[in-house]
Amino acid sequence: MLDDALKTQLAAYLERLVAPIELLASLDQGDASNELRALLETIASLSPKITFRELTDARTPSFAIQRADDASVAVRFAGIPLGHEFTSLVLALLQVSGYPPKIEQALIDAVKGLEGEFRFESYFSLSCGNCPDVVQALNLMAVLNPRITHTAIDGALFQTEVESREVMAVPAVFLNGEAFGSGRMELAQIVAKLDTGAEARQVETLKAKAPFDVLVVGGGPAGAAAAIYAARKGIRTGIVAERFGGQVLDTLAIENLIAVSETEGPKLAAELERNVRANGVDLINLQRAERLLPAAADGLIEVQLANGASLKSKTVILATGARWRSMNVPGEDLYRNKGVAFCPHCDGPLFKGKRVAVIGGGNSGVEAAIDLAGIVSRVTLIEFDARLRADEVLQRKLRSLPNVVVITNAQTTEVSGDGQRVNGLVYTDRGTGASTRIELEGVFVQIGLLPNTEWLKGSLALTPRGEIVIDAHGHTSLPGVFAAGDATTEPFKQIIVAMGGGSTAALSAFDHLIRAAPTPVAESALA
Repeated sequence: MLDDALKTQLAAYLERLVAPIELLASLDQGDASNELRALLETIASLSPKITFRELTDARTPSFAIQRADDASVAVRFAGIPLGHEFTSLVLALLQVSGYPPKIEQALIDAVKGLEGEFRFESYFSLSCGNCPDVVQALNLMAVLNPRITHTAIDGALFQTEVESREVMAVPAVFLNGEAFGSGRMELAQIVAKLDTGAEARQVETLKAKAPFDVLVVGGGPAGAAAAIYAARKGIRTGIVAERFGGQVLDTLAIENLIAVSETEGPKLAAELERNVRANGVDLINLQRAERLLPAAADGLIEVQLANGASLKSKTVILATGARWRSMNVPGEDLYRNKGVAFCPHCDGPLFKGKRVAVIGGGNSGVEAAIDLAGIVSRVTLIEFDARLRADEVLQRKLRSLPNVVVITNAQTTEVSGDGQRVNGLVYTDRGTGASTRIELEGVFVQIGLLPNTEWLKGSLALTPRGEIVIDAHGHTSLPGVFAAGDATTEPFKQIIVAMGGGSTAALSAFDHLIRAAPTPVAESALA
């Protein structure tokens, strides 16, 4: 299961174990149990501080990682944590043993201070790039606080459980048996949901911050590059982001980043965050900007946040990126995460053996249909145009698949369901006007991106598509405000292009700062 190179690498990590740990497994004679048994025996053989034994548990196959001298320090996996979850497994082994986590002490204290009993269960898929963040956050909480438990469950192995709980998108989190949240969540977000006073304290902290020289709004590749370039000029730089990493976090494979042959989105986002912090940037994560106010008499531009706080800066760089475009048809919002999905890599395994549709005939849509065809019973690809727009090499692969049906010149008009989950889709033939209903269980929307700029309407110039109008230097129509990345009129929505645009915007902001006239000193200040 683990090749020699991976065993060697894992053995090196296990040398960092602090206290002895036990692997307690609930197994039977099935294939999955045999595979898990082999994995756990291999792990135990790599360190004298690890012991392995079998026991009986409600979920099979599953196993707990437990500190040998303190049974209250434990996490549990129901399934075989390989793929994207292998890192979660390694971190759990280390952290249960007492190896210190690499997070801020204030957050550690917040987790330890949570009062009450919290029994978390999270559902993941091995192909989900967002799931490890949730699994690792909940595992760490269980390690830090004895009143918290966590079981990470592979939805593909526990299909009956997934269906009974109506889990149709991962990661999905349950707390004490009730739905708690879905989608990517960071540790700070989870703690904030449990600690009702956390937001008020954070607002006061943000209000107390001194004005920045450069404030970047958005934490994707464009925002990260802008912040790094600005900070390296020795000026006070901050980033405020709703989700640091942006769309990159939802990108599985990246093969066109010039410096490396290939990488994955979450890995790239982690590297960007490390570089941002290493350059002394004040990173304010998990905060949504709601309003941009032009420079006042004090020369400062104001960014108002959804939580009621405001940040001020001499210059602002907008790098808010984009999100998946919705179809805007009846039933789409009602059944979001109940059959309507946007990430085939994450949620595809939950539809094993079922019928699904993919909306969109560009590269993303065709790639999604190809991926899903290996999991589901039937894929219907629906394209608005009269022909597919994907690269020919992808179209050839699509046409070779026996369980894929392609419908062109069609407009999706409704997603139907039974009140709990999707059961069909209605489309109209744009040539004849005829309406057709397809019976299915899932709809994957892949129709491009929408810029995150609604909050900027009325503040500066936007195109009819909502893109921020910029020139070659990243200037917007508002003095002192610059922009970069997928939210702008830059025609090529690529990671490397966004990074270049962010760098350009930062250099332009610095040029603006050194050329701007000094802010006049008020007479009252001289009195």
